[in-house]
Amino acid sequence: GVVVRLGRAFSDISVVGERVIAGAAAADINVARRAHEAGIGGLEFMFGIPGTVGGGIRMNAGAYGREFKDVCESVSAIDALGQTVTLSNADLGFGYRHTQVSASHIFIAATFLGKQDDPDAIERRMVEIQHKREASQPVRARTGGSTFANPLGHKAWELIDAAGCRGLRRGGAMVSAEHCNFLINTGGATARDIEGLGEEVRARVEKRFGIQLDWEIRCIGQPGRPDIKEAS
Repeated sequence: GVVVRLGRAFSDISVVGERVIAGAAAADINVARRAHEAGIGGLEFMFGIPGTVGGGIRMNAGAYGREFKDVCESVSAIDALGQTVTLSNADLGFGYRHTQVSASHIFIAATFLGKQDDPDAIERRMVEIQHKREASQPVRARTGGSTFANPLGHKAWELIDAAGCRGLRRGGAMVSAEHCNFLINTGGATARDIEGLGEEVRARVEKRFGIQLDWEIRCIGQPGRPDIKEAS
């Protein structure tokens, strides 16, 4: 298939009044930093999300009590016909860890609306978020971030832990012992290792609790057939 990668030209961040305009390739953490520099509050939660603006919009990423839907005013995207369109917050149809926008749309930029605030107060909140992340998540390990969405009324990591999956391994992949909703590449893990381990976790949770975990990580393409050797 075709892979579209947004390069450096899509990572610019600018500020106009209380609005922060960011390319879809901009790192969430850099959006939070730019807002802090401009004295704009409300975007601090992005400091705790290890991803980019485009991915954050697609899945309505969130952390520490806030989500993209709370601050995203509008989005620029390219549709299946190659036309640039502008989508409002309502057009995006934000829900828990998803949007209702067609998968054929490629997000290229977003406008976030914050509010004027004391830069020192903003910085304190960002430092607090950083400390919480470092105390509870494997921030220095190679991961894809949070792996499964929280089922209604439950926390994914608690279900995974209670199903006996903490520290579970497959090839070079492992369920984090620090936070069970993170899968770690311990070195040399293949996509098959990661996806296979995730599916084993889902199966164990469903068998134990009758609850099916939904992936937050998107698995693109088809898994390789075990009877065909991969090209070296």
